[in-house]
Parts: sequence; C-alpha cells; structure tokens
Amino acid sequence: MRNRLSSKFIVLDGSDGCGKTTQTKLLVQWLQKQGVETAGFRDPGDTAVGEKIRRILLSPEHGPMDTRTELLLYMAARAQLWSEKIAPELKQNKCVVLDRWLSSTCAYQGYAGDFGMDSVIKIATDCLERVWPDLTIILDIDLETAAKRLNRELDRMEQKGTSYHKMVREGFLQLAKKSDDSIIVDATGSIETVHQKIIEAVKDFFGI
Repeated sequence: MRNRLSSKFIVLDGSDGCGKTTQTKLLVQWLQKQGVETAGFRDPGDTAVGEKIRRILLSPEHGPMDTRTELLLYMAARAQLWSEKIAPELKQNKCVVLDRWLSSTCAYQGYAGDFGMDSVIKIATDCLERVWPDLTIILDIDLETAAKRLNRELDRMEQKGTSYHKMVREGFLQLAKKSDDSIIVDATGSIETVHQKIIEAVKDFFGI
C-alpha cells in the first residue's frame, strides 16, 4: 500500500454538509495507520495567505461578491497551497489528501455560478502547476440531509440558497461523469459507513 500510494494526490469534495471535512481527517488517519506517510490539507486554507483569503470568501459581510472575484480568490489560495504545502509533501513521496480542490470551483462558480466549467478549467490550467489530482472522491448527498448536518451559523457560501446548492450538486455529478479519475460515493449514511465506502473506493482505484 505504501508503494501504491506514494506521491498520490487524493481529493475529497462535494456540496456543503456532505461530511468531506470529517471524512478527509478519517482517511488521513486510516492511511497513516496503514503505514502510508500522509499529509492532509484544506482548500482554501492551511497557509497564512490561504487562511486570510478563506476568511474573506466565507464571511457573510462580503455577500455581494461577484462570481469572478470568488473564482480568482479561490484560485489564488489554491496556487499558494500547492507551492507551499502540497508540492513539497508530494516530492517527499507522501500521499496528500485534500478537503476540496478545483472540482469545487467547477461546481460552485463554474456550474452554479454560471461562469462555465470549461472556463474555470482554462484559468486553472494557466494558474496552477497541477490541475487535477490522481483521484477525486465526490461525496454526494441530498440537500435536505445536508441542511440538517449544517447545525451551526452558515458561512457566506452556505447562505446562497436552495436553488444555488441544487445546481452545485448537479455540477459535481456532471463533472464526475466526465472524468475517469472521479468516483461518486453516497454520503447519506453514518460517518463510519461513508468512511468504509471511501476506503474501498481508494483500494479499488489504486488496485490495493
């Protein structure tokens, strides 16, 4: 398993409330227990620059932000995260597991925000050293279940409303259908059930 997952880049993504943050942490812990050197990060964030951008993006006081502004801020945080954290870990042959990546921008700003997923990918190609991970796991969940899980004050992106988040979910599903490196996992079950599904997905994809 260590050899198969050396320098692999895995992303967990999906709509707000799908459980990706919890599942990213659990996957990192599980891989480490299997003897796989693993680093976990969140996008945007985990750098000084990225955390400041994250606060701007998610603060409700910035509600009127334009879709293009959102897109470029996410891309800026992502470029910094890659150069400062992800690339160095991959060069050390570690497996990197990430909470969100370009797939989020495709679904949120590209599809739901009507900027266009192809346009998002074009900008990413110009801005990022690496556009796609080795594997993207999309945690799919219905809006009603997701809303029940968000039992806290909602951030700016989460406040965008049902119709927007319905489009976000559809964007993720459309993106996954176009990629051989994406797997859709039903995230409506318990934390442990979803965790086991993710483990099986990783094993199957990398032939472990």
